[in-house]
Amino acid sequence: MSHFTNLKTSFKNLLHLENALKNLGIKYKKSKKIINNDQNMSKRYNDNVIIPQSNNYDITFDWNGEEYDLVLDASFWIQPYPVESFINKLSQQYANDVIITESQKIGFQPIKSKQHIDGSNTITLQRWNANTIY
Repeated sequence: MSHFTNLKTSFKNLLHLENALKNLGIKYKKSKKIINNDQNMSKRYNDNVIIPQSNNYDITFDWNGEEYDLVLDASFWIQPYPVESFINKLSQQYANDVIITESQKIGFQPIKSKQHIDGSNTITLQRWNANTIY
């Protein structure tokens, strides 16, 4: 008997979610989910992310209109690490991608990244001031 679980996440950006999965070496695919708008009968499409599993009980990230819900059946979880560890690793990669991508938009470049023994990361960014007067 399957018992699917929906876990709320703070993943709100598809690009950052995809980059986090890629950085962890997790293969995934995207699927479009049709959402009907009852008021004007128009259709909208949301991109969901699917992590295929060999037992056909795939892990999905379903867009709920605000963020991606993680949908899984814990009894059929066959990833190399526990669910909680998976979420922690993915959250850390997601945060790293947000920091680097958003800081690059305002001229910063990552120059160093260090992972500490406790699992935390330190990212060093720099930006040169092009308006310096000599």
